[in-house]
Amino acid sequence: MTTTRTRALGTTGPQVSALGLGCMGMSGMYGEADHAESVATIHAALEAGVTLLDTGDFYGMGHNELLINEALRTAPAALRENALVSVKFGAQRGPDGEWYGFDGSPAAVKTSAAYSLQRLGVDHIDVYRPARLDPDVPIEETVGAIAELVEKGYVRHIGLSEVGADTIRRAAATAPIADLQIEYSLISRGPERAVLPTLRELGIAVTAYGVLSRGLISGHVTAGRQYAATDFRAHSPRFQGANLQHNLTLVESLRKIAEEKGVTVAQIAIAWALSRGEDIVPLVGARTRARLDEALGALDVTLDAADLAAIEAAVPADAAAGERYAPAQMAMLDSER
Repeated sequence: MTTTRTRALGTTGPQVSALGLGCMGMSGMYGEADHAESVATIHAALEAGVTLLDTGDFYGMGHNELLINEALRTAPAALRENALVSVKFGAQRGPDGEWYGFDGSPAAVKTSAAYSLQRLGVDHIDVYRPARLDPDVPIEETVGAIAELVEKGYVRHIGLSEVGADTIRRAAATAPIADLQIEYSLISRGPERAVLPTLRELGIAVTAYGVLSRGLISGHVTAGRQYAATDFRAHSPRFQGANLQHNLTLVESLRKIAEEKGVTVAQIAIAWALSRGEDIVPLVGARTRARLDEALGALDVTLDAADLAAIEAAVPADAAAGERYAPAQMAMLDSER
């Protein structure tokens, strides 16, 4: 399956494929991943017309960037040249993977960029963004440092991640912002309250991650599944006990609608995200070619008003049980304040 559909990353950003590939899961965040299959999946995405690859320098402590480097080096030149890489930085981690917070200081911005350029094997980063707001550094300083990297040609566009309306306005007053990366899905509708209206006022796009809520609304999760301690889902409130049972009930309601349309649960959930506006670019976290093919199938799903009403009835806003992160991580989200 191939797609030539594109969407703009805001009024100042590039044209990218309507779906992007989120590569985080290829570096251990959801348990072990197969290296060869990860590279093959990135190749398959590029061949299908996916141009946006999303990563973070702290995914596997550099592993994910090196993986993308390998995939791009071994891809046909034409596909490699079409690829746009979006990088998050700032998360501080120890050798054991422990999280220490975020550093958005100008020195950290530039040092992190230098290391990412080296690991990725590129001369510029297409979209560069702080992973979270550093509470000790004004967003103007962080964005200003990225803007200096733009002036020098090391970065093409500036993005944000998981910040609220006030921070978005302050950042946009400092330098042009292409997009905000934020969790947005059928069961994570928070951005609709204040963030999305602010972005649309300012001409900033959304790269929506978690459109399948870490697989929770993919139709592939079962109640008895066990997750390794290193798997994000082992600590996610939405995957625990009664919360999981409740959330899987929502998935079954969604499944009925999907089956009536002859598509999968994952496809209808992704199609819903695509339907929210041309300024929304969903990121799909496919780790295998099979899951990628399924996700790309969402581009062929048309949802009319009756479909959207049925989906809203099956999975109303705020229907999910449990927060999207554990309490310590929720506290780091400027977008939730």
